[in-house]
Amino acid sequence: MGALIAAAAVWAGGWGLNAILARRALRGPARLLPPLVFGVTLLVIWELVVRGLNVSPVLLPAPSAIGARIASSTAVLWTDLRQTFFKGALTGYAIGCGAAFLTGILADRVPFLRRGLLPVGNFVAALPIIGMAPIMVMWFGFDWQSKAAVVVLMCFFPMLINTVQGLAAAEPMQADLMRTYAASSWQSLLYLKLPAAAPFLFNGLKICTTLALIGAIVAEFFGSPTSGMGFRISTEAGRLALDMVWAEIAAAAVVGSAFYGAVALLERAATFWHPAQRG
Repeated sequence: MGALIAAAAVWAGGWGLNAILARRALRGPARLLPPLVFGVTLLVIWELVVRGLNVSPVLLPAPSAIGARIASSTAVLWTDLRQTFFKGALTGYAIGCGAAFLTGILADRVPFLRRGLLPVGNFVAALPIIGMAPIMVMWFGFDWQSKAAVVVLMCFFPMLINTVQGLAAAEPMQADLMRTYAASSWQSLLYLKLPAAAPFLFNGLKICTTLALIGAIVAEFFGSPTSGMGFRISTEAGRLALDMVWAEIAAAAVVGSAFYGAVALLERAATFWHPAQRG
């Protein structure tokens, strides 16, 4: 009972502190305070409830146990991260988004391709990854190449749809003005359509950051060398080592958030002129 009362007190304190912060005009790094307070509050409540109710670590380990596991397994986590993220996810992300961008430019110039490819894209995007991952493993082997292939499949069509929609976002009056100036189709693309499509392009890139890491991890459940986040999660879950499973989940969450944040910062630097960035 004491643990539940302490958890309720921590929740009330965190709620009150965030209510105070919400009434202030936070700028710069201070804007990170509300989510930081919320996250710390959840971790403290988690710790109190698990220890106060004597929850078995097989069911739910405490955050302190997960932190200790992370500290003692940094070498394993780094090996898994390098296999899953840098080889599988990042390679597939670059190939999938790059190929989708080039295909989107071609589809913008060829109406038949645009009308025929986008419905297929919506169909393929709805395919379950757990059904495609074993096929990719059979085609490309058990190493990171098959994981990259799954990531390419997951990233291609979301990025393609955003590219095509973005290239069509230019105002008709602006397109007429470019034709009045006798601009070529490539000049219109470079100076009109791509700037207008920039928010759409970065939206697709941000969506694909999460899809890439998820796709690589899930693909490793169906065949992998003796390293990788998906391989480690599957193996350690079978051994009931839930602290290591949560350590891998925490590492994946941090890396995925950092990847998304890097693309968001790049978007802010590249589209500073857009009204959405100027507030």
